Amino acid sequence: MSEEFARERHQMVERQIRARGVSDPRLLTAMRDLPRHLFVPESLRPAAYGDHPLPIGSGQTISQPYIVAVMTELLDLEPGDRVLEIGTGSGYQAAILGRMAHEVWSIERLPEIADLARQNLARVGVENVHVVAANGTLGLHEHAPFDAIIITAGTPSVPRPLFDQLADGGRLVAPVGGRELQFLVVYTRRGDEIIHRSWGAVCFVPLIGRHGWEEHRRVV
Repeated sequence: MSEEFARERHQMVERQIRARGVSDPRLLTAMRDLPRHLFVPESLRPAAYGDHPLPIGSGQTISQPYIVAVMTELLDLEPGDRVLEIGTGSGYQAAILGRMAHEVWSIERLPEIADLARQNLARVGVENVHVVAANGTLGLHEHAPFDAIIITAGTPSVPRPLFDQLADGGRLVAPVGGRELQFLVVYTRRGDEIIHRSWGAVCFVPLIGRHGWEEHRRVV
């Protein structure tokens, strides 16, 4: 089975990622090596390398491999970078970031999902990713500044605390827009100025928190 998963990883990288224009060699190597099937529920492992998101529990998902690759490449990471991730999920994106940067801090709103991510990261031997259960829209002021920040949930706008925690020259990638559809935007800090460019349309679960969306509550 491990050989089968290795073949599927290779095909994923070649057909879904490299063939669609992602070219960072360190990123391609990380995605070829990292066992994505260990970051999804066991019952869904046969589908782990398909070009689609998958549910991981508690209403959350793991993003499709191509989107993980695109967002990571847009961060333009250097080996010495310190990264902040908002929305840990099962930990796969964080593990990719950990392979490419010096240190990663990742915030997950749901404690049970944060625990799942820690277990998954430990299982694959990623030691430079720190998972915190907290309100991601506030960032982690005590560990700022960050060379790169990635938001893996749809947000109506980038929370101001995250811009404040971005280092000069730092990059921030986020899906910005409505609850159902967003556009992937890359922001770069140049002194006091924030410049941005749009990549294209995406669809993420909503970013819940003080500077994001309010949580929908069921009326009884």
